[in-house]
Amino acid sequence: MAAYRRDLNRYLSWCTARGLTQVVAITANDVSDFAASLRSGSKFGGALSSASAARTVVSVRGFHRFALLEGLTPSDPSCDVQPPSTSRRLPKALDYSDVERLIACAGDVDSPIGLRDRALVEFLYGTGARISEAVTLDIDDIDLVNRTVSVIGKGDKQRKLPLGDYAARAIEAYLIRGRSVFSVKGRGTARVFLNTRGAPLSRQSAWAVLKASAERAELNLGISPHTLRHSFATHLLEGGADVRVVQELLGHASVTTTQIYTLVTADTLKQVYLTSHPRAL
Repeated sequence: MAAYRRDLNRYLSWCTARGLTQVVAITANDVSDFAASLRSGSKFGGALSSASAARTVVSVRGFHRFALLEGLTPSDPSCDVQPPSTSRRLPKALDYSDVERLIACAGDVDSPIGLRDRALVEFLYGTGARISEAVTLDIDDIDLVNRTVSVIGKGDKQRKLPLGDYAARAIEAYLIRGRSVFSVKGRGTARVFLNTRGAPLSRQSAWAVLKASAERAELNLGISPHTLRHSFATHLLEGGADVRVVQELLGHASVTTTQIYTLVTADTLKQVYLTSHPRAL
């Protein structure tokens, strides 16, 4: 509410300075000019980020929509003024060497906990699955013979993913020598990843596993479970995978969502070009 009030105060001060003291006098050009001023700044406020500018325009549109509904103006001059597009934040992806370090530091494979933690990290990177998809995975969802796994994604949509050899071996070792140690302490859940009491591993605990692994690997990059998902997608595209294949693997409803990873790959290619081509610089 405070941000909304601040946005409108800025807008009304700007309108007043232009001699627009009545809402009916404001035109679409006036609203467009105000929207354009947000990014450069003015005496009514400093330059705003794209996200803040977009929020301000939305506030202004809400104001004019209210004025129209209340009969204060016969039309809405802001209806065709679009908020400025916000810059897309590129996902953070690890170098493959960092992924290897992360997995190597995930846990001691001679202990049940270490086997579980190694299997979890291998699974997240090997499939690109969301953390929620990992912790809700059941034993029957895994086909180690055919190297596939079925996960339930957003909207309860199921998709079948290939399971790489590294992830398959890590999961098999955990199921045989790790999970059985935990399961005898619980109440017979079918979940794959369990805590030491035999109950399903929570999202928070899975996050803690990854954080501890990153600390042991000395990867101070703010790593989260989604970092491995980003790395999975980026490395596939760098290896030549089609963006629509990556879309299916990630479970994105639209390829537009997946295409943000192509920006990461393009950025990587640019860096390689700048450091490798004799006439790049």
